[in-house]
Amino acid sequence: MSIVFEAPKSLIDVPRHYCPGCTHGIIHRLVAEVIDELGIEGRTVGIAPVGCAVVAYDYFRCDMVEAAHGRAPAVATGLKRAMPENIIFSYQGDGDLASIGMAETVHAAARGENITVIFVNNAIYGMTGGQMAPTTLPGQVTQTSPYGRDTATTGFPIRVCELLRELDGAQYLERVSVDCVKNVLQAKKAIKKAFVNQIEGRGFSLVEILSSCPTNWGMTPQDALRWIEEKMIPYYPLGVYKDAAAKEAQ
Repeated sequence: MSIVFEAPKSLIDVPRHYCPGCTHGIIHRLVAEVIDELGIEGRTVGIAPVGCAVVAYDYFRCDMVEAAHGRAPAVATGLKRAMPENIIFSYQGDGDLASIGMAETVHAAARGENITVIFVNNAIYGMTGGQMAPTTLPGQVTQTSPYGRDTATTGFPIRVCELLRELDGAQYLERVSVDCVKNVLQAKKAIKKAFVNQIEGRGFSLVEILSSCPTNWGMTPQDALRWIEEKMIPYYPLGVYKDAAAKEAQ
C-alpha cells in the first residue's frame, strides 16, 4: 500500500506543549514539510524565539539555536555570514519580532540578509499571559487593555509586511493565514518560496502568518479561527507585499 500522508521527517515525534486550538502546530508542520521537500534538513539551522515557540528546538529535527528575546534576525545574520552554505530561518512571534526585536528585523531586511523569517502574528503576547502586543487590533481586549486597545493612547497596530516593503533590501514579503484549508495550503506555498529564495541567494524573505490564540483570546478553537477570518484578515489583508524576483521576471 502506498503512503499518501505521513508525519514530516523534519519534525520530532514528541508531544507539543501548545494550548488546544493553537495553530503553532500547523505552522511547525508546514515548515517541516518544506524542509523535507527541499531536502535541506542536514544543512538547515533554525532559530527559536522567546515566546510560545521558545522550545521549538525540541520539535524540529534540524539544528536549532536559541536567541535572546527579539534577537533572532541578528543571530541569523551571524550564522548565515559564518556559514553561507547553510539555510538559516528564524521562527518568531509578534512580541518577539515586532516589539523588542523590531530594530533587528528592520535592519536585517534593510541589509538584505539572505535569511528566511517565519513571523507568527496572533495579535497578543501568548507566553506571558495575554498582554497587548504591537499587533493587537484596535478595540481588542487583552490583559493590559481590558476595555479594548485605545489607539488614542497606545497607537495603532504595526503592519509588518507593509512596513518592510519600503526597504530596498527586502526581497520577498507575504502575509498568509492558517484559519482554513485553503489558506493553510497558500501558507505552505509562501513558506516554500521564502526558503527557495534563500537557496537561490536572493536575500531577505519574511512570511507573516496570522495565527490563533484561543486561550488568551478567551475563545474556543473554532471561534478563534472565525475571529481570524472576521477580524484579523480585514485589518491584515493577505497577499504578496513584495516579490523582487517576480518583478525582475516581468
